[in-house]
Amino acid sequence: MAHIEFLIPRRPVSLQTKNRSNLQIWKQFVNTTAQPFWNSGAPISGKDLHLTLVYLCDDDDVPVDTDNIIKPIQDALVGLVYDDDIQVVSVESHRRDYSGTFDITHMPTALLTGLGTNDECVYVRVSDALSLETYL
Repeated sequence: MAHIEFLIPRRPVSLQTKNRSNLQIWKQFVNTTAQPFWNSGAPISGKDLHLTLVYLCDDDDVPVDTDNIIKPIQDALVGLVYDDDIQVVSVESHRRDYSGTFDITHMPTALLTGLGTNDECVYVRVSDALSLETYL
């Protein structure tokens, strides 16, 4: 069961950005965006977690590398969703052109919302980690 899922309605900032101030602003934006969706009060402690990211972009522009968006989002959730990002033991990160074709049958509402905007955004879900064998 998902602990939290939400949509970041903005182009992600890469960990590799030369503008470190912009990276800090991005992390704060992610944290502020997540707050209304975190209803559990205290951060999760002592539990292995799984992070899922879906970056919707326009492939005609130069998109941000998926591996470079993980760490800033992960860091932004420390102290809100979990105590420490070391609890995130598995990550899946996807990038898709929002004008593509999708089977929306089992798609989460927040991700559907993102697809409907035709703007760059990132769907985020933090859930319990499953056994390693489940992912293989």
